Amino acid sequence: MAGLKKLAQETAIYGVSSIVGRFLNWCLVPLYSYVLVDSSDYGIVTNLYAWTALIVIILTYGMETGYFRFINKQPKHEQADNKVYSTTLTSVGATSLLFSVICIVFGPQIAAALGYANHPEFIQMLGVVVSMDAFDSIPFSYLRYKNKPIVFASLKLLMIFVNIIFNIFFLVICPKLAVSYPQLIDWFYDPNYGVGYIFVANLISTTTVTLALLPYVFVGKWNFDKTLLRSMLKYSLPLLLLGVAGIMNQTIDKIIFPMVYPNPAEAMRELGIYGACFKVAMVMMMFTYAFRFAYEPFIFAKNSDSDSKATYADAMKYFVITTLFIFLIIIAYIDIFQLLLGPQYREGIRIIPIVLMAYFLQGVMYNLSLWYKLVDKTMFGAWFSLIGFIVTLVINIVFIPIYSYMASAWAALVSAVVMVILSYAFGQKYYPIHYKLKVLGLYFGLTMLLFAAMYWVSFEWTVVNILYRTILVAIYVGIVVWRELPLLRPKRPSKQNV
Repeated sequence: MAGLKKLAQETAIYGVSSIVGRFLNWCLVPLYSYVLVDSSDYGIVTNLYAWTALIVIILTYGMETGYFRFINKQPKHEQADNKVYSTTLTSVGATSLLFSVICIVFGPQIAAALGYANHPEFIQMLGVVVSMDAFDSIPFSYLRYKNKPIVFASLKLLMIFVNIIFNIFFLVICPKLAVSYPQLIDWFYDPNYGVGYIFVANLISTTTVTLALLPYVFVGKWNFDKTLLRSMLKYSLPLLLLGVAGIMNQTIDKIIFPMVYPNPAEAMRELGIYGACFKVAMVMMMFTYAFRFAYEPFIFAKNSDSDSKATYADAMKYFVITTLFIFLIIIAYIDIFQLLLGPQYREGIRIIPIVLMAYFLQGVMYNLSLWYKLVDKTMFGAWFSLIGFIVTLVINIVFIPIYSYMASAWAALVSAVVMVILSYAFGQKYYPIHYKLKVLGLYFGLTMLLFAAMYWVSFEWTVVNILYRTILVAIYVGIVVWRELPLLRPKRPSKQNV
């Protein structure tokens, strides 16, 4: 239990940067949905950031996980640690720099190929941003290894706050100044640039954090080892396929949507609606993301303990309990969440339960994935994700022309189900863990029952609806507390007192 307590503490601290931080970033969605009145503008943001999410995975090529794996395999002394860190940082830094140069030089050609010929600077800015993001991932991994969650969280929050400040500055303050005091800003501000300022704000915030990370880049003596790099790449490159297939499961719909939707002019509008509503469901992903930062170093460190498998099973149980609670909370207050979006975006709110469940299963998949990382069979994870990606791709290509973004939401869910089944089945063969399936099934079944009660029973007044759904959420919490905290149960009188 001591290990679980530490995991919970670090998850909470990392949550400051991932859950709270991403929540603050998520708060930009209402801003975009009201400022970008034409949802096709937000379609541009959705499409290009889907590409950047994919490219960041490619540019890190599994070296974050490889760093944790190899630094725990080396003898525990400073020279060995420096060798692993220097080798990882040099490799990722070199490839990131190369990609950045390519985007700057060939930005116009890339922009034309993606349908943004009038704005090659979008590609150039985002190319630099993703290159810095990939490079920064290694110093951030170093902070996690050194158990510096406060520094980690502070820097992550710095990036988010700078991004928010400049988004507000360019999208809210500058348009007002352009009307009242144009002479103050006309030397740098173009009222017609619109969505482009979202990318400018991102560039400024990422550059700020990269500079702030420099003290954690130049630590110890530089010690690059080619032999070590080959071993790390052998371990990490299968994780690249895993990462690419995994992120493609999340982004391929947003990448190919304009390509397969029958009406090109309407495609970006539909994609903008889908992207904005998809963001509402990301509250679930925020918790999974925070959990991941603490869990990955934890599983490698815990692996040598005699009770490691029991601890992993308990971690899965508490993860499921928490994420199902988040699912119910969002569904219960969906009438409030939809007000965060501009009126032209709200028609897509029906995808949220589907996307939430897909995120939930992706989190379960991440818990299950520990087995192939611990036994060095990462190719299994790559194959699972590849299969999931194929499922996602086929469903999107076939059904987007018919059902628009609803097809994309269902594709994400079906793909997640397939990957969870595969990972669990093979995991029980190679690294069997006695997950408490009956308990997990009980909580999942209870959640689906309460969800059905929320979905099928509706009242005329919104306040009554919210009160009714709050009671249903309280039922879930009460059952969890009753089962998981038996000390809170009232003691039955003994026979002697009867």
